[in-house]
Amino acid sequence: MELRDAIELLHDAVGTGGGDWADVGAGTGTFTLALAQTLGPGSTVYAVDDDAGAVRALRELAASSEAHIVPVKADFTLPLEPTALGSVPLDGILFANSLHFVRDATGVLSRLAKLVRRNGRVVVVEYDRRGASQWVPHPIPATQWPALAGAAGLVEATITARRPSLYSGSFYVGVAMKP
Repeated sequence: MELRDAIELLHDAVGTGGGDWADVGAGTGTFTLALAQTLGPGSTVYAVDDDAGAVRALRELAASSEAHIVPVKADFTLPLEPTALGSVPLDGILFANSLHFVRDATGVLSRLAKLVRRNGRVVVVEYDRRGASQWVPHPIPATQWPALAGAAGLVEATITARRPSLYSGSFYVGVAMKP
């Protein structure tokens, strides 16, 4: 995905409030950079990934970007050290193509949503209408996003964008608020 497409996708879900966010399961950073650029100057994005190669790519991205990106090597499916994400609570968390790798999405989402401040945002980018595969082992269809968000203690779950996927089906961007 091109950076401008990722920025366009995230814009309505993230808003323009700036602040400190985490991108969990950040991979090599396409959505990390899109998030940082959407949030604007003065914001920080903690880019969390457990893969050593991804973290190296995130370090290179952080070094070459004007955005304040902090690579964090950690498995987001396990409890994170609070100091790993700077000053908690966060203004938001992004799960871009990462939550579908988690068998217990409700448990992980519930635990990480606790790191978000009141009225903060939790944003997901997920595939819709796609069967389980090695690339999407635990699909989260858009129709399940409101129930998943509610089970994690979040409110006002909505879908802010949809796009066809180059690989199969389509994907969506969902957002929910921390009450």
